Amino acid sequence: MSGRDGQPSSPPPDDSELSQRLRHLDRRLGDERRSERTANAKLSVQAPRQGYALAMRLGADFVAGVVVGAAIGWGVDRLLGTSPWGLIVFLLLGFAAGILSVMRSAGVVKPGPAGPDDVAGR
Repeated sequence: MSGRDGQPSSPPPDDSELSQRLRHLDRRLGDERRSERTANAKLSVQAPRQGYALAMRLGADFVAGVVVGAAIGWGVDRLLGTSPWGLIVFLLLGFAAGILSVMRSAGVVKPGPAGPDDVAGR
């Protein structure tokens, strides 16, 4: 037997072999589609979770700065009897520290220069 271009052609495969190859290909395509769907589902769930985690961390940093400043100010007022000036001053300092902490966590402000005892800066 010869093909259209004069080359000998291979004998046509029988139907059972073709149907077996088709089933195998269909199974592989199904597996690929399932794995792609699960990968896409994981990505779509992780992105909002990462955003929520960052928002919670930034909020906690800010609130912690304000609360610690207020607590120190209240303590100073109790010890020195300077009410309400210690609370006001340290509340404002805590507010500023909270904002600075949030900006550092968000990457807006780089950390300050490393001191001589700072091991992480080496």
